[in-house]
Amino acid sequence: MSGGGASAAGAASRLSSGADPDPAEVAWFAALCDDDYEYLGVTDPALQSSWEHCGDIVLAADRNGFDNILLPSGYTLGIDATAFAAGIAPRTERIRLLLAVRMGELWIPQLARQIATVDRMLGGRLTVNIISSDIPGETLDSAPRYRRTLEWMQVLRSLLDGDSVEFHGEFVDLELDPPRVRTVSGRCPPFYFGGFSEAAKDTAAEAADVFLTWPDTVAGVAATVADMQARAARRGRVLRYGLRSHMIVRETSREARAAAARLVSRLDDDVGSAIRRRSLDSASAGVRRQAELRGLSDSEGYVEANLWTGIGRARSGAGAAIVGDPDEVIAKLNEYRRAGISAFILSGYPHLEECDRVGSLVLSRLSHAPLASARPD
Repeated sequence: MSGGGASAAGAASRLSSGADPDPAEVAWFAALCDDDYEYLGVTDPALQSSWEHCGDIVLAADRNGFDNILLPSGYTLGIDATAFAAGIAPRTERIRLLLAVRMGELWIPQLARQIATVDRMLGGRLTVNIISSDIPGETLDSAPRYRRTLEWMQVLRSLLDGDSVEFHGEFVDLELDPPRVRTVSGRCPPFYFGGFSEAAKDTAAEAADVFLTWPDTVAGVAATVADMQARAARRGRVLRYGLRSHMIVRETSREARAAAARLVSRLDDDVGSAIRRRSLDSASAGVRRQAELRGLSDSEGYVEANLWTGIGRARSGAGAAIVGDPDEVIAKLNEYRRAGISAFILSGYPHLEECDRVGSLVLSRLSHAPLASARPD
């Protein structure tokens, strides 16, 4: 993979000029990790992750024309993402599945077989979200954990590309031919990967296809894209860039801001803190940045126009939402696109209802296309 991304100056020029951005991939979020609420922090059994509820979200996203949908992965929370992907695959028509897999939880050859099999079931519509996390029951410092993740990504890509492996690393020691089962394309699906520590960014620059960032100001996202472009270019690589964000869209701006306020109207701060702590990545650099944004926000939780940080009061990961009427939301998305974002992973509470709103009020008016159908060469 070679080439270079647009320069930081080029991204800034597009941002300031207001030029039309290229089409983006727009994905939704299937709440497999018990992350669905009507009132944030107030558990509703009907919204907890289950085969039925999460299946309804995926089918709604498919029906509404989303290009992809993230199937998140956790150990203590929710249901298994890989088993769910295999079950839902035959029920989908056009949407891609972005399957989250945690490096180290399953031995690489078996993981390669699972990914290839699910991709066959989808007719080639699988993408992969690489998660660098501790193995349940074990703790590894950040730097060696990312070294382990890099080795896993390299070996997994080789097996899915159909190559024999002779790899003797710090964490992987393997000599093996690839499995017979292959993806539809015969190649490894695109790897989506996010992280904000130096080790995470270097791992992404070395081995990812799409670098994912969490909500930030437009200038903050542009700076992240420029940083990652430079890191990838030093390795002779080019990445795509994605933004993971929540959405609250209503017919009017006033209604959208009222919906945001309603979402957190029953949130107990102690409950919110407990939700933030329960994630395996609750102390990561990305989580710290989300907390910083909340500290910079105004009295209603807005850190800049239409970017609301209130969701981060009860979420360890992506902790902000784009809030507004359809024109405001589309304008905000286009600002991010001009800053270098070509893929969005969106979500909203409750996920099924907000999927329909975003589909009818935003997606139908937004230029989008599944850009990550193949790895960039």
